[in-house]
Amino acid sequence: MESKTTTTNIPPVATAFNGKDRNAFLFGWNPQAELWNGRLAMIGFLAYLLWDLAGYSVVRDVLHLVG
Repeated sequence: MESKTTTTNIPPVATAFNGKDRNAFLFGWNPQAELWNGRLAMIGFLAYLLWDLAGYSVVRDVLHLVG
């Protein structure tokens, strides 16, 4: 039985900016921190959107207190 192996030109690790894995968690100011910051911001935005759709709105509650 023959085994078929396929080769691609895709690198095993996406190395951009500083030549390190862009998905790795590195502490400090680096391009990976920007990627993680964006991902966590998207999760936070989705969580707030779901929270608001469930009927709990921080913005609406604050406006009721002010007005």
